[in-house]
Amino acid sequence: MPHEVRAVVATKKGAPLEVQPILVPDPGPGEVLVSVQACGVCHTDLHYREGAVGDEFPYLLGHEAAGVVEEVGPGVTDLLPGDYVVLAWRAPCGACRSCRRGHPWYCFDSRNAAQSMTLLGGTSRTKSEGGTPLTPALGIGAFAEKTLVAAGQAVKVDPAARPEAAGLIGCGVMAGYGAVVNTGGVRRGNTVAVIGCGGVGMAAIAGACLNGARKVIAVDIDDKKLDQAEKFGATHIINSRGTDPVEAVRALTGGVGVDIAVDAVGRPETYKQAFYMRDLAGTLVQVGVPDPEMKVEIPLSDLFSRGGALKSSWYGDCLPSRDFPDLIDQYLYGLLDLEGFVTERISLDEVESAFDTMRAGRVLRSVVVL
Repeated sequence: MPHEVRAVVATKKGAPLEVQPILVPDPGPGEVLVSVQACGVCHTDLHYREGAVGDEFPYLLGHEAAGVVEEVGPGVTDLLPGDYVVLAWRAPCGACRSCRRGHPWYCFDSRNAAQSMTLLGGTSRTKSEGGTPLTPALGIGAFAEKTLVAAGQAVKVDPAARPEAAGLIGCGVMAGYGAVVNTGGVRRGNTVAVIGCGGVGMAAIAGACLNGARKVIAVDIDDKKLDQAEKFGATHIINSRGTDPVEAVRALTGGVGVDIAVDAVGRPETYKQAFYMRDLAGTLVQVGVPDPEMKVEIPLSDLFSRGGALKSSWYGDCLPSRDFPDLIDQYLYGLLDLEGFVTERISLDEVESAFDTMRAGRVLRSVVVL
């Protein structure tokens, strides 16, 4: 029988969020039902609400979550009821051209639940059959007491991890950490600059430090965020509101620039700053999500003469089944301060106000606790 639960729904572009009863079906083949314990409020959820991701309203928001498997569908063999999991929005299919050539972190046909969760009134796929289907954010939809996902999206981790902290691995922390470690390939002795000290940028700073970077430079326009960056391991900070960050980074690196520059903002000006603050043959990693209308103009001669690599990081180029348990272990060993990302704990009814707090830059993460 379907499960009636409370959930946060974006009904139409720009409209205030609503907490509504929804129906979550029992898991079908290859699916699992997860009882959500905590879910972070991510900028991507706001992008969905504002119609910047698509127009498949209504959306069931929330995707940065941890919880417990409640039921498993036919054919699910590697998960059992009671397993503690972090939800991932990449579940490699194992069959696409990227998976076949050994790059499952770029999977082009990631798995999601086949069945729809719906607004109260039916469990069918079409309105005419009695239920309005919901589009789950990033294939998850975890601002809800329960959610339905593909089995591959539920990654089993150590149950000793607090859900408020563990869930953040599912998106922002993994994106930032993976950007510098998986995409940027940071090595012991490297120099790193990170532009933007929100949740993703802080995770990049932490990842660079944990993997041996000798100099980690945090760049932002907010002194409070820069103070936090030092707590996550930044060796130097630059407030770019009144300082040229490219010149400041060069001054801190003997005039040459850094080995790896991470743009965790995703704007043309920050991309160009990251491009020019690299050493020759250095690596630029863009992980900040840009507006679709944004464009960057860089002289082709500069692209040629500076060499190196310009990379976009998709979800930290992570393989959830490999990386999630590793990051959770680092947290439990006291190496990765996931608790430091949790600014406030809120209820489902407070997600709308959490968006306002996030816009104002007053939090790393608001986390819904169920």
